[in-house]
Amino acid sequence: MKIIMPEKILYLDHAAATPMDDRVFEAMRPYLTTQFFNPSSPYAPAVQVRRDYEAAKARVAATFGGRADEVVMTAGATESINLAFTAVSGHVVTSQIEHEAVLAAARRRGHTLVVPTDKGIITPEAIAAAITTTTQLVSVQLANNELGTVQPVRAIADMIDTIRQERRSSGDVTPLYLHCDASQGFGQIDVHAARLGVDLLTLNAGKMYGPKQVGLLWVKPGSMIEPVIVGGGQERGLRSGTENVAGVIAFACAAELAAEKRKHEAARLLRLRDMMQRRLQEALPDLVVSGHPKKRLPGSLHVSVPGLDAERLIFALEARGVLLATGSACAANKGTRSHVLTAIGLSDEIADGSLRITLGRHVDEVGCEAATRIIIEEVKREQARVSGHA
Repeated sequence: MKIIMPEKILYLDHAAATPMDDRVFEAMRPYLTTQFFNPSSPYAPAVQVRRDYEAAKARVAATFGGRADEVVMTAGATESINLAFTAVSGHVVTSQIEHEAVLAAARRRGHTLVVPTDKGIITPEAIAAAITTTTQLVSVQLANNELGTVQPVRAIADMIDTIRQERRSSGDVTPLYLHCDASQGFGQIDVHAARLGVDLLTLNAGKMYGPKQVGLLWVKPGSMIEPVIVGGGQERGLRSGTENVAGVIAFACAAELAAEKRKHEAARLLRLRDMMQRRLQEALPDLVVSGHPKKRLPGSLHVSVPGLDAERLIFALEARGVLLATGSACAANKGTRSHVLTAIGLSDEIADGSLRITLGRHVDEVGCEAATRIIIEEVKREQARVSGHA
């Protein structure tokens, strides 16, 4: 079946996937064609590919203050998260609004899910209250993929360090690690392992204009993890399998571009996001904006129209060339109500009318204005239909 799309697409779902930057594609192209060699082979062209691969790892690591030998390359954030959870066998603390990959990993062992505030914040006090004498890992995302809420990871890290010191002073050798899924936010907010104070950090190339199925786990020296995939012993035995050279070269390019332009891009996205929010609120008085009003990713806007069916609205917007989401791509794919919106206490009536708007590099003011106008028109059309005044 052929899918007919409008000529002009206004893509507003960058939290789900970012288009690959042309410069990133060109950087990886040789390693898909002429420089295809297996980096474990002994001849000169393969040895050069190995050097390029290791240099790319160092470049990626440098963008968040790490070193190449502290990074394990993976096939995306989900694998990185699963690898991070091998650091412990005991009790885990995480939040109700984490990505499903974190929640699924937590369910495989004893765990506690912390309740967020109604603005989607995970407070250090709530984490501290959930930590027990058997807790070995805390996992908190940097920014929520639905609300855009940025979490106080540094404050949580400081609290965890205090508990570690108390354990050591009492002779308790139980480890306590902090993992942060920072898949959302790189290129919009500062992501630096030392400044965040984390022990394990997950990143995803597919969220920063790089290729999908390429990720990493940064492991602070002294943190112990176990391999999930065994075989030929690549990545220091922590992730076997022939290295994805092209993907890691692309990751390095994408990360450097995102880090270089972060402050400028954050300011630009914030201006566009605030313009959209203001115009939507002026035109739609019953609009509900979710997430923290200040502590949000600059490009994230989560809104709800009570009483409307967001899925129906999504299809109407798609027909007019506006692509956005009702929530996380994972929840939408399973046809389930967002666990994030339930956790922050939104009623079913509000949650079912929710739209997640996430802006990105290729969205400009003209596009945002056009998309805002179309969203307002389609919401009003749907409201008229529901009220019987269509």
